[in-house]
Amino acid sequence: MNKKALVTGASAGIGRACALALLKDDWQVVLVGRRVDALQETLALAGDKAGNGWVMAADVADEAQVSQVFSQVRDRWGRLDLLFNNAGVSLPGTLPGDVRGEDWRRAVDINLNGAFYCLSQAFRLMQEQQPQGGRIINNGSISAHVPRPGSIAYTATKHAISGLTRAASLDGRPFGIAVGQIDIGNVASDMTASMATGIRQADGSIKTEPRMDMSAVVETFMTMARLPLSANILFTTVMATSMPYVGRG
Repeated sequence: MNKKALVTGASAGIGRACALALLKDDWQVVLVGRRVDALQETLALAGDKAGNGWVMAADVADEAQVSQVFSQVRDRWGRLDLLFNNAGVSLPGTLPGDVRGEDWRRAVDINLNGAFYCLSQAFRLMQEQQPQGGRIINNGSISAHVPRPGSIAYTATKHAISGLTRAASLDGRPFGIAVGQIDIGNVASDMTASMATGIRQADGSIKTEPRMDMSAVVETFMTMARLPLSANILFTTVMATSMPYVGRG
């Protein structure tokens, strides 16, 4: 029987690439995002595997919408083997004193609250289903370890994701629920296009940064997804080899 997965933020970037990899690997996949048209574009890219995909429009920051998504998953499948908690948003580079409360709350609502709503719903389903258990992979970030200049909201929420991962991993042990986190640095996508032309560094200079191909992220993600539930990658970092992460500056 095909394993069942749910991917948030599946309309573009990392979420799209990982959802397509799961479909290619014969998983049945719920693709979740705010825009139906973009989700349909993702599904169309799956070719003859598109029949294993299921598009559901939802804003993860809305607890009621998340609850409705998982209610439909429960009704249709009765189980979930994998949640990729991927949806997120970043703000333009802003000093702490200039971050508006509404922008701070938007980042927290999507990056942290949304991740928790999805994790909570998936955890409950995996706890109750038979056979019991499943896997949850949270998309952290290099920012779960170190910040970029002007990124206080994004960095704070991504540090919180690490706490979410650790706590849920501990609580999942009695139920066969494996919770891990993938921290990604400088993958080539529309969101990181500025890195190829120059991005602000800690010393105030503007420099280009190396980026890695999306395939490196997908391979790392699929390694986590394919593990038996008796094993878990709690944290892993995949990044462009020469990006300015380890070192001073």
